[in-house]
Amino acid sequence: MAFWDNLFPARTAQFDSGSAASNTIDLTKRRPSVSLTKQGAATGNLRVNLSWRMRTSDLEGRSRQSGRLLRNPSQLFKPEVVQAHTQGMVNVDLDLGCLYELADGSKGVVQPLGGFFGDLNAAPYVKLSGDDRFGGSSGETVFVNLDHKDEIKRLLFFVYIYDQTPAFDRTHAKITLYPSNGPRIEIELDERAPQARSCAVFSVENAKGDLTVRREVRFVYGFQAELDRLYGWGLQWGRGYKTKA
Repeated sequence: MAFWDNLFPARTAQFDSGSAASNTIDLTKRRPSVSLTKQGAATGNLRVNLSWRMRTSDLEGRSRQSGRLLRNPSQLFKPEVVQAHTQGMVNVDLDLGCLYELADGSKGVVQPLGGFFGDLNAAPYVKLSGDDRFGGSSGETVFVNLDHKDEIKRLLFFVYIYDQTPAFDRTHAKITLYPSNGPRIEIELDERAPQARSCAVFSVENAKGDLTVRREVRFVYGFQAELDRLYGWGLQWGRGYKTKA
């Protein structure tokens, strides 16, 4: 963005809805929802992707060592990898999940824990493609079969940290929705929540045939059971584990 854009705040509204160049809709606090039906994107497969990386503020921690080097020259002789480790760099395993409620009243969850990977061509019409444990470029992806949208009442997509290490504050995570038609939709998990372990990212509701995506971005200190209580799903939860990578 050019510096003069800051001089005219009214101009920034166009960036929330994306542009022809980026072909992206950004859901923000100011503009939190979009209708897939009105976009002509309420059919076919909706692809939902989670990707993440360490925040640049952590990666740039080494640049802040210059002042300490002046006070303690012996730091110059420490191997680079040791200096990086002292910055608290960790591998964060974020997981993507989805709570679902169908029109017939059935409810459940699609998530890596417990191996609840769902089904695309039968109920719940939500399918997790796999479990990425390292934040690779492909991330994690969930597909929703919107050809069965009339059988879907509501969905809640959420992200949680599997290893129980609160590290949302040190990661930059983004959810991208790829509808079958029209621009993609992006939601940034850009609010600082150092101790949070889970985040409700967005919901999809079917209200009288209008399928609407709404930004949530609500961080919580617990896991799925707490998200369940916040959104009134009423499921019974037990402790889950993953197989070793």
